[in-house]
Amino acid sequence: MRRLNGVDALMLYSETPEIHMHTLKIGVLDVSGLGEGYSRDLFRQVAMPRLLALPPLRRQLVEIPGRVHHPMWRQNPTIDFDHHVRFVEAPAPGGRRELDELIGRVASTPLDRSRPLWEMYVVEGLADNRIAIVHKVHHVLADGVASANQMAQAIAPAEPDTGDDDEPAPDEAQDPLSLLLAAGGDHVRQMRRLPGLLRQTAGGVSQVYRRSRERDADPNLARNFAPPQTFINHVVSPVRRFATAPLALPDVKDVARRLGVTLNDVVLATAAGALRELLLRYDGRADAPLIAGVPMAFDTSPDRLSGNHFSYITPSIPVHIDDPLERVRVTSVATAIAKENHHLLGPTTIASWLNYLPPQVVPRVFRWQSRRMESSMIMNLTISNVPGPRTPGLVSGAAVSEIYSVGPLVVGSGMNITVWSYVDQLSISVLTDDRTLDDPHEATDAMVRAFAEIRTAAGVDGPLTEVAGALPLVGGA
Repeated sequence: MRRLNGVDALMLYSETPEIHMHTLKIGVLDVSGLGEGYSRDLFRQVAMPRLLALPPLRRQLVEIPGRVHHPMWRQNPTIDFDHHVRFVEAPAPGGRRELDELIGRVASTPLDRSRPLWEMYVVEGLADNRIAIVHKVHHVLADGVASANQMAQAIAPAEPDTGDDDEPAPDEAQDPLSLLLAAGGDHVRQMRRLPGLLRQTAGGVSQVYRRSRERDADPNLARNFAPPQTFINHVVSPVRRFATAPLALPDVKDVARRLGVTLNDVVLATAAGALRELLLRYDGRADAPLIAGVPMAFDTSPDRLSGNHFSYITPSIPVHIDDPLERVRVTSVATAIAKENHHLLGPTTIASWLNYLPPQVVPRVFRWQSRRMESSMIMNLTISNVPGPRTPGLVSGAAVSEIYSVGPLVVGSGMNITVWSYVDQLSISVLTDDRTLDDPHEATDAMVRAFAEIRTAAGVDGPLTEVAGALPLVGGA
């Protein structure tokens, strides 16, 4: 059995009836290449060995008596396919909007903790002879990097390896005494590590403070721990809304190269432009920079299929700047500072402290916050940029035409923007609750317009490159 690390535990403890801590991975498959045609029986035949080849999907939580320590994982020998995999029909005419609306409903309900923490929805009835696979998996099971690795393995053309894995045996001792003894041993080891962690933290904080004093003050950057109040920030409801939009990855890389910034800078500057448009529409002003929580992985191994090994940086998002090129420049500066502070503090420092979260107290604190806090003390929203599979997926003749992903909402923030790259696509996903936007496609449409504005300002003429094979906005369009 394996114990949850501190970041895993935080993903579990921060879940409340209003804040669902699952993530969504969506693959759109063109099934026109299947010789005998798509059927549910064929899907089961193809999917079952691929699911079994992902050991994390057989893990189930085991609580420790008295909650004296973080839970552990037990490994089940197989998968209850009929429980975890559900077949649903997309509303007619089966375009992007209909799929996104259905995914919003899937995102609105929590996962059953008495089972392995994932569900898969196979969406039939999409336009252009397609289906969608919506993989709903709890964040406690995998972060963005691990999820991308799972997705790459699941859609690989090669048949999966279902041989022995290195997972613990399912019949390990789980009696209360054994669980308590194991918890006690872990606590002793944690106490021994505490002096070193205190020294590491003190040194990191000192370096960040000293470097901050050396930098010139920049009025375009937000102050740490002071996110302004916006229409995004409120007590979050349990209802979710979802929207997607594709961009051509070569277009984004070309703009980054022309402007001498990173692809991530372009993504964040694009989000800044979109958020500026939405702030002007909903709040009537966009006069102060926002703060984004941007996950930063510290274990990017391509073989890692589970666990959470990431921290956050909190760059300033210059929504108050009208000029798109200046917005990119300030975003690049803000991101560089946030990354430097993250490095000086130590990439694993915050994650190490989370190992000491008290299981009896933290869930109650999050439940209290989720019903009362109208704004986070740290950030306005989450913006993620995750490199996805680089090789086109082909599953028994069905081509994977698009992949989207989105993480959860957090307390006091009704929006999450997640961007995944897949082959030559940059896939934008936006998750909100039902109080934030009239239509979540307002956000994805604004993202596309904001990128087009940056691209034009960078000296690129002509329309955006069309993403070949993308699902139409409206079925049959």
